[in-house]
Amino acid sequence: MFMTFFLQLIPGILVTLELFILTLLFSIPLGMILAISRVGHFKIIAQIVGFYVWIMRGIPLMLQLIFFYFGAIHLGLTCDRFLAAAVVFVLNYAAYFAEIFRAGIQAIDRSQYEGADVLGLNFWQIIRYIILPQGIKKVLPPLSNEVINLIKDTTLAQAIGVIEMFTTIKIIVARDFIVYPFVAAAIFYLIFTQLITKLFVKMEKYYAYYE
Repeated sequence: MFMTFFLQLIPGILVTLELFILTLLFSIPLGMILAISRVGHFKIIAQIVGFYVWIMRGIPLMLQLIFFYFGAIHLGLTCDRFLAAAVVFVLNYAAYFAEIFRAGIQAIDRSQYEGADVLGLNFWQIIRYIILPQGIKKVLPPLSNEVINLIKDTTLAQAIGVIEMFTTIKIIVARDFIVYPFVAAAIFYLIFTQLITKLFVKMEKYYAYYE
């Protein structure tokens, strides 16, 4: 019976993991680019990025999913449900990561910028060789919180009909009139968040040599 239940969960688990991994792969680099753009010398770009971050952080993720998917349909565009969810998740989490990276960049003492400037480094070289290596250590704790939130937020994809793990659980519960699948879901999220926590603890120890 357990094996049958587990086999029923596999497709949903794979969708959850795929959405989670794709979001991280694209939102972290995008968030870093947005953060650098926001602290750069071009004020117009910084203001545009600031407005984007404000919108993404101010509107609930579920509403963003609904606006994007059903808005595309209303405009006559065919949009795959999973693809729509992935795009919205990337754009949403990039905004949160951008603020985390911005805080890490601005936490570096101003004297290090000035020293690097004296050595003849340009802005991008300063960011790459001086600021980012030190900033990574500072942003790991809030970054880990957002990554943990991400694995739980994947359940919101059901708003546009994506059958991820939690939706699969609800289907099984409604069909078989049982509740223990919810316990299985809780265990899954607890184990996954514990793995993420351990990974970030190891990363913090690795980058501790900058202190």
